[in-house]
Amino acid sequence: MALDINKAAGNQSQHLDNLKSQSQSKSENVKQQSVQQQAQITIQSKPESKDSVSLTQQAQQLHGIRDKLNNTSSVDQEKVASIRKAIAAGEYKVDPDKLAANIAKFEGDLEKIF
Repeated sequence: MALDINKAAGNQSQHLDNLKSQSQSKSENVKQQSVQQQAQITIQSKPESKDSVSLTQQAQQLHGIRDKLNNTSSVDQEKVASIRKAIAAGEYKVDPDKLAANIAKFEGDLEKIF
C-alpha cells in the first residue's frame, strides 16, 4: 500500500492553517471584549457632572434693575393726557429750574444703580 506523503502533508498544513485562523479569531474576540469592559469601567467610574450657572456682576445689576422697574408704580395715564392737552393748547409751561433739578436727581439715581 502506497501512502501519498504530499497529500498527507497538505492536509496537515491545511488543518494547522484552520487552527491558526480560529485562534486569531478567538484572540480578536477576547481583545474586543476587553476593550468593551474597559469602556464600561471608564463610563461607570466617571463622576456625574453637574451643571452650574454663575451670573456676572453686570447681569446681577440688570436683574436688580428689572426687579425695581417691576415694583414701581405704573404711569398715571390721566396726568399724561392732561399734559398732552395742555401742550397742544399751548398752555404748558416748563420750569427750567425744576427740569434741571429733576434731571440731576435722575442721574444721581442712575449712579446708585450702576
